[in-house]
Amino acid sequence: MWSMIKREMPFFLALPALMWQFLFVCVPLALTVYTSLHRVSSETPWYIVTLDHYAAIFTLPHFLIIGNSLLLALLTVSLCLFIGYPVAYFLALYAGRWRTILLFLLTLPFWTNFLTQAYAWFFILDKQGLINRLLLYIGLISKPWLLTYNWFAVICVMVYCFLPFMIVPIYSVLQKFDWRLLEASQDLGATRWQTFIRITIPLSKVGIQTGCLLVFIPACGEFIIPMIMGGSRYMYIGSTITHYILTARNEHLGAAFTVLSGIALLSSIALGHLYLRVIHPVLSRR
Repeated sequence: MWSMIKREMPFFLALPALMWQFLFVCVPLALTVYTSLHRVSSETPWYIVTLDHYAAIFTLPHFLIIGNSLLLALLTVSLCLFIGYPVAYFLALYAGRWRTILLFLLTLPFWTNFLTQAYAWFFILDKQGLINRLLLYIGLISKPWLLTYNWFAVICVMVYCFLPFMIVPIYSVLQKFDWRLLEASQDLGATRWQTFIRITIPLSKVGIQTGCLLVFIPACGEFIIPMIMGGSRYMYIGSTITHYILTARNEHLGAAFTVLSGIALLSSIALGHLYLRVIHPVLSRR
């Protein structure tokens, strides 16, 4: 009896996580799909489905909103990777005794509320904010620049908030890296750039892919930062869902748009995975 319990212990330890996943991920997702297919009528049986809600959102403006969100998420991922990989590389290879302190400073923004970070950047980029006051004080500009309510402000804050999600997975992979492979590559005549392209990047692709997913998925559905920094001029997936459910009080259209945007998100991730594993000549190497 005890041997059987000991053998099945990993399952029992994972059971709370599975129940949490089922109750707070699978069940809400199933209810969202059901709400998107249910006919809007109190007299309609619960099992009667309709595609009218999908037909209502199957319009060009909604696809443009999804496209803008995917583009915003892609730009955020690209900038986070461009900035985050050198930081992770430095932490893993050159930080030395300062590594712990630098990692602490990297994770320090997680101690602050996400909304507080967005509002802090709003007061930095505002017309009367820190940047404009500094530029006016040193005489580089004659009148304040409009740094908010545009794509620049949205992307800037998105990169700031999601950058740690890119750095930490890449650093965790590079930290376990056998750096003797770099020395062997250079001993065999490869330059530092060739070693970086042919050895370092392919062996750190797991961290790159994990970081890209951790940034791309929440950035695609983000609505707090676009709402604060972009205003009402730009509509994205998160703000559109919020409008349908909280403002228009039409949970059926909101659920249908959620499902449609989720399909678009999964499709873009699948295309990106296909590109990295099949088409791209560097990251596809094993």
